[in-house]
Amino acid sequence: MRKYYILILLFISILINIKTADADSDDDWLHVNDKAEIVDKNGNPVWLTGINWFGFNTGTGVFDGVWMRNFHDMLTEIADHGFNLLRVPMSTEILLQWKNGDPDPSPPKVNDYVNPELKDKTSFELWGLTLEWCKELGLKIMMDIHSAETDASGHTVNLWYTSKISFEDWLTGLEWFAGHYKNDDTIIAIDLKNEPHGKGDDIQKKNGAKWDDSTDKNNWKYAAEAAATVVLAQNPNLLIMVEGNEVYPKEGYDWTCPSFDYAKNFAPYHAAWWGGNFRGVKDFPIDLGKHKSQLVYSPHDYGPLVYQQPWFHDGFTQESIMEEYWRDNWFFIHEEKIAPLLMGEWGGFLDDGPNEQWLTYLRDLMIENHIHHTFWCFNENSVDTGGMVSGGFLNWDEKKYALVKPSLWQNSAGKFIGLDHKVPIGKNGISLGEHYS
Repeated sequence: MRKYYILILLFISILINIKTADADSDDDWLHVNDKAEIVDKNGNPVWLTGINWFGFNTGTGVFDGVWMRNFHDMLTEIADHGFNLLRVPMSTEILLQWKNGDPDPSPPKVNDYVNPELKDKTSFELWGLTLEWCKELGLKIMMDIHSAETDASGHTVNLWYTSKISFEDWLTGLEWFAGHYKNDDTIIAIDLKNEPHGKGDDIQKKNGAKWDDSTDKNNWKYAAEAAATVVLAQNPNLLIMVEGNEVYPKEGYDWTCPSFDYAKNFAPYHAAWWGGNFRGVKDFPIDLGKHKSQLVYSPHDYGPLVYQQPWFHDGFTQESIMEEYWRDNWFFIHEEKIAPLLMGEWGGFLDDGPNEQWLTYLRDLMIENHIHHTFWCFNENSVDTGGMVSGGFLNWDEKKYALVKPSLWQNSAGKFIGLDHKVPIGKNGISLGEHYS
């Protein structure tokens, strides 16, 4: 009898292990269908509606704000407020540091009085906790190469390489990251490079991002395809976010032109926000070959308080911005069903005026067209936009959140919808599996 009892217990143990393995299986990878929709493993459309939180790219060694508040509490608040995707700015330099097992240049900025569990942890260990806690909360992650070098101003550099971090280093960092986490569907996307930019004069010096069919190092199309190739060789399930550049030649002009032709009093280029110009897609679309089902184009868009662009003239409307800027620079990609769009950055101060007007117009456009997005940003220390929190990362800006909330994925009962098939998003949401059950 004892023998049979042991066999029964063994059989039960095997069943439990099989069930546990199934529960932990990575089944949340996303893909693009032939309607240019992002869908789950069952072909169900999803809506990525997230937020940015920076720090790993700046030298902080962790998210900014962990120097003030409890790390887990802040992540929990993001999930509880219904953001289902966290865009995490990184640097190529920190990825190479982790790959090589190098020590942190300086200790991560952690307040270990309110974060005793983080005391003496390295930046790599803190990143590991990020993944662990996001998995618990139903949050998915998009890693963003925000800069080549670890530097709070690194994003202002035009290109994805510098004299310190080479083009090859950039590819190596991406390849290592994709391979290291290939079995963890907490990370569902990689943004290959934040805001490639540069004007005509920069491009003349090969220090600006162009978009054509060449194999020049500063050709963003060529670079993005090369980066996507090494990433997808490691993990073919990752969504690949490709941003735009800044300028594109007008008809009859090419990349040999300066930024401004003073003799003709004429600008030879169509200008856009950094990372916001996709006119090159019409002539030279990104080609991921057999992995075309992983391509997403990711513009950035800002309002007049960041820079007074010409389309923010007196009396501007949603329709006027569409005709003067959005459609020709990126919205055509959605209209023509070329690929999905994910607005990687949008945000700003609420001024009861033009900036808030622009925020509302863009929000409504994204809701109407189910454009994916990650709001900029959670951090209170974003100088030109402000953040979703303030007062030592403690207080949520309820007015700003009220503006953004309608653009977060929710069901008819007002429950937030996550991107994990099993784990609900925060305390106020449901899982993807429950939504489609």
